[in-house]
Amino acid sequence: MGSLTADLDFRGLVYQTSDPELATLLDRGGLTAYVGFDPSSDSLHAGNLLQLCMLRRLQLAGHRPIVVAGGGTGRIGDPGGKDAERPLLTSEQLQANLVGIRPQLERFLDFSESAGPSRALMVDNSTWLDELSVIDFLRDVGKHFTVNQMVAKDSVRSRFERADQGISFTEFAYMLIQAYDYLHLFDTYGCRLQMGGSDQWGNIVSGVELIRRARGETAYALTTPLVTKADGTKFGKSESGAVYLDPAKTSPYAFYQFFFRSEDAVVGRYLRMFTFLGHEEILALDEAAKLAPQAREAQRALARAVTTLVHGEEETARVERAAAALYSEDIAAVDEATLLMVVADAPATTMPRSVLDDEGLDVVAVLADSGLSPSRGAARTAVAQGGAYVNNRRVPPEGARITTADLVADRYVLLRRGRRDLHLLQFS
Repeated sequence: MGSLTADLDFRGLVYQTSDPELATLLDRGGLTAYVGFDPSSDSLHAGNLLQLCMLRRLQLAGHRPIVVAGGGTGRIGDPGGKDAERPLLTSEQLQANLVGIRPQLERFLDFSESAGPSRALMVDNSTWLDELSVIDFLRDVGKHFTVNQMVAKDSVRSRFERADQGISFTEFAYMLIQAYDYLHLFDTYGCRLQMGGSDQWGNIVSGVELIRRARGETAYALTTPLVTKADGTKFGKSESGAVYLDPAKTSPYAFYQFFFRSEDAVVGRYLRMFTFLGHEEILALDEAAKLAPQAREAQRALARAVTTLVHGEEETARVERAAAALYSEDIAAVDEATLLMVVADAPATTMPRSVLDDEGLDVVAVLADSGLSPSRGAARTAVAQGGAYVNNRRVPPEGARITTADLVADRYVLLRRGRRDLHLLQFS
């Protein structure tokens, strides 16, 4: 794989750096680097993955990663990328969120003593910001910045240019507070590198400048490209909302499927950004995606690698078994938890078990009543054309009835029309 910088270049992970000397320091090892995370939720999400992977890459290369959980700055909110001011969270909400985030960080970084000098550290900036007086902040930090500089930052200027939106002084001061974070980490831990997305460049270089002016020392900034989908929209969102790392918020199956559905145009980029696969393997997957895109080999490798990183090998294997069963007759033998995982986004109808007595339910009627077909006539057409399924068994042209013999896990029947339209019947 070669040097760290060669790996970062191959993966297209460096958008901007503050100093060419940083490349030498990255390859030498021994740097302390940090990334800040906004604890606005009790779970990180797919949009945080790139920076988590960046910290992991640095730790594997012999650097020390620091995760700064913004318990202090989270009470203000970064104006960058926002059209309006964020709702302010209480200290109790923020602390609860930090408790939820910690186990997710441990999937990526080694916080144990066995990591030696590269041992990861998680700190909450409220521990030093809460002790900072207004006078000290204005004297020790504010005097190093001009309002002209601050207004010129993209995140601030974009808010000024909108007639319907302004920016509060609270958010206006955010970049100075983040700069102070960097200074504190420099003084306390010898931290000399801050990383973040390219939209954070202005905030990060403000910290670099503060360290230069206040301490006469050199610190560094590195930003990564913004991650987008093939259509240019923001990465990390599914049809049902944000894709979280917490399995209680986004099931491992839905998480896997989010990456498996990556478009051909971006799957190679995602393989580089979000996985630790070797260069040769990624190049081979690039070629496979060109020669046989319908096989989705690259998407499968991406989904497997990222799901394993976040949820572990055992859960990934379970998800892949569930995915294989979803469109096969094996669905009849899966356990209840697996079935509910793979159909979590499908509409469902609950019926009394007694409707299955005697002759059971007519499939045509159920297809129409469930909404899978707009009418009984359309349902009959779907059956006649071989496009209707009960537990992935094609309904014969003459039709069929659903009875207790069709129950999966003794409670469920999965209806399908065509390739993707699903409906779950639950009997109680």
